[in-house]
Amino acid sequence: MQALLKLSGAIDALNEAIGKLVMWLILAAVVISAGNAIMRKAFDIGSNAYLEIQWYLFAAVFMLGSGYVFLRNAHVRIDFISSKLSKRTNALIDAVGIVVFVIPLCLILINLGWPVFERAWVSGEMSSNAGGLIRWPVMLLIPLGFLILMLQSVSELIKRLAFLAGARKEPFSVVEEKSAEALLIEELAAEAEAKTLAQAQARESKS
Repeated sequence: MQALLKLSGAIDALNEAIGKLVMWLILAAVVISAGNAIMRKAFDIGSNAYLEIQWYLFAAVFMLGSGYVFLRNAHVRIDFISSKLSKRTNALIDAVGIVVFVIPLCLILINLGWPVFERAWVSGEMSSNAGGLIRWPVMLLIPLGFLILMLQSVSELIKRLAFLAGARKEPFSVVEEKSAEALLIEELAAEAEAKTLAQAQARESKS
């Protein structure tokens, strides 16, 4: 298990690095988008290449950042259910979900995405728009993104199994902190529950 946990740590480090890179891609996309808008509005100068690089960068953010999101435990969960379950139950559900759904889905999409990239690479496919960009880099994001997600899925599976086996204290690398809104809702719900309980006790004492 310790060897597997070391493998998990190496995958986590890889996705931490990719996550930091993705943050810079977001900045690049914003700067290019703003510059393109200024040039078009102020000087009536436009470029299909600049327009396309924007969605290339957005595609890179979503495809390459999925593993980082999984690592940071920031993906979408059904909170009102998972919050009521124990860590052990959540870890077991995660492990089953990773094995049954996430890894097979990644394998299928890698298998489907690679030939699309390969055809674009061999043919030198270009954008149909005048002055557009070559297509293979954005096609590569499909298999690459799902490969990164699959690697992180393996890392997360190792953590869940290690937790279930008692070799790890927490099933997640990062426990997502609750927002101020979520904390306020929980506080109001607790106050309402306490008020209801007090009223019920008062009625019982009167009767």
